[in-house]
Amino acid sequence: MYGCHWPLPANVRIAMTQRHGGVSQPPFDSLNLGLHVGDDPASVQANRALLAKRLALPCEPAWLKQVHGTEVVDLARDPLRIADGSYSDSKAHVAVVMTADCLPVLLCDSAGTQVAALHAGWRGLCDGVIEAGIARFRPGSELIACLGPAIGKTAFEVGGEVRAAFCDKDPGADDCFVAKGDKFLGDLQGLARLRLQQAGVRRVYALDVCTYNNKDYFSYRRDGRTGRMASLIWLTD
Repeated sequence: MYGCHWPLPANVRIAMTQRHGGVSQPPFDSLNLGLHVGDDPASVQANRALLAKRLALPCEPAWLKQVHGTEVVDLARDPLRIADGSYSDSKAHVAVVMTADCLPVLLCDSAGTQVAALHAGWRGLCDGVIEAGIARFRPGSELIACLGPAIGKTAFEVGGEVRAAFCDKDPGADDCFVAKGDKFLGDLQGLARLRLQQAGVRRVYALDVCTYNNKDYFSYRRDGRTGRMASLIWLTD
């Protein structure tokens, strides 16, 4: 489990989990945090309790039902939790997304008064989940982005239609794809950096981990039936 040591505002906390340190049995071993993957619900709840205790969280994380879309909810105002991102400007919430190859994107403002967690699979990333998350912040906010563990650019094989979907929106996205036979290798972090740069986000930090190639992490592409990691961000005093 990482509490990454990036230069963030003093009252912003982030954490990104690995797969170890929980109670789930194979193939969900062991710190699976997803209730939707077929694991024993009691094990998942035990893992979530372990997570809260280890991180000394101020409250239960705001778990979402993620659907590979672009909806980003305001945790103080939106009761529905069917979304691929959440925003908070209060210490009363912990924003969280779950991943197992998709890219978690954590955002905060430089003043340490607003945070957001985004689930950026390729569909959501292409369709604008990062832009939707940024739009939740107050106008004029200087933002900081933290990119978590995701499938890397040597493992993320996609068809030409995925490359075309990104390049139709921005020809510059072509630099994030490398041909591999009749397929392409895509760079999720590179695509996210491009979108963040276009949105004016200059401070971007990233965890250089490929979930597919590193078995300390869950990977849906590698294993199929597997668990989910969590990436969390919240405000403190």
